[in-house]
Amino acid sequence: MACPICHKDSDPKYRPFCSRRCADIDLGRWLSGSYVLPGDEASSPGDPAADHPAPPAPRRH
Repeated sequence: MACPICHKDSDPKYRPFCSRRCADIDLGRWLSGSYVLPGDEASSPGDPAADHPAPPAPRRH
């Protein structure tokens, strides 16, 4: 398996990364918001829609 940061062979100690450096680079990207998981857009704390979510859709039988 290749390191997802630098594409060198991974080291079992840092798998899937090749070194602590590449693992730290990846962590820094997650913490800075460089990586984003797909999903619904987050609402702001003052957003009225966040305070009153839409009621669930009626169920059809």
